Amino acid sequence: MNLDKLIAHPELLLIVLAPIFFLCMALEFVVANVRKRLPENARYSKAELLCNLSLAGMHQAADLLSGFLIAKLYLYFFGWRLFDIEMNGLNFVLLLLAQDFCYYWFHRCSHRCRWMWAAHVAHHSSENMNFSTAFRQSLMYPLAGMWIFWLPLVVIGFDPAWVVFAVLASLGFQFFVHTQLVDKLGPLEWVFNTPSHHRVHHGSNPQYIDKNYAGVLIIWDRLFGTFVKEEETVRYGITKPINSMNPLTVTFSEWRDMFTDATAPGLSLAERWRQLFAPPSSANDKD
Repeated sequence: MNLDKLIAHPELLLIVLAPIFFLCMALEFVVANVRKRLPENARYSKAELLCNLSLAGMHQAADLLSGFLIAKLYLYFFGWRLFDIEMNGLNFVLLLLAQDFCYYWFHRCSHRCRWMWAAHVAHHSSENMNFSTAFRQSLMYPLAGMWIFWLPLVVIGFDPAWVVFAVLASLGFQFFVHTQLVDKLGPLEWVFNTPSHHRVHHGSNPQYIDKNYAGVLIIWDRLFGTFVKEEETVRYGITKPINSMNPLTVTFSEWRDMFTDATAPGLSLAERWRQLFAPPSSANDKD
């Protein structure tokens, strides 16, 4: 498949990468489950693997269904663009940097706004960490507003198809940081998001909560004070466990709890607003 076809249909990128993803999972399975050279929380179980793959399928279906409307919206705002940016090597690098900056703020908001956390919590709810954890996504991201964070790139003048391609390329990269197979990577740790940095992000240890939001580059966390080095052994999961391998429960449990809290009797309008949009930790414990 050539690049022009991928840019025209960026949703195919992750499908193209799928064989590499499954090859990595097979390798990790051998090391973790067969040779038992990784911690128990790196091992694969049938129930969780099926849950993770189901969540990935539901997420992809929701993206396909909402993608048409989001594409129309991006094209509308592209009509109001500030600049006509021709895509060449330099501008593509600038797009990747700008996309990664936007991703950092999307990811940070997904932990600091309960409405967005209700979608993102599905990804953090596993108490294990292996490559299949990367598939643990939510079909609710479009409703949560993920797409808003890349609108500025379209308004600046980057073609929407290239923006979506850059977002999906970043997500493809992030598959590879969901593992305990790789230790620290020396000087690369200073610049890039690595498995070590991302293990911290999935930790429920108090010092690891809401840290290391990086997509590709860890420099944003270093600049904005959200970086923490992996030192203490990571305890994976969230502080209010979902305790289910049912993908529907994993997807909707926090939405249910959030709306229950927001519609409780006797609350003021400000208190209801807070239950929906304040940091999750202000309403209940979270990752």
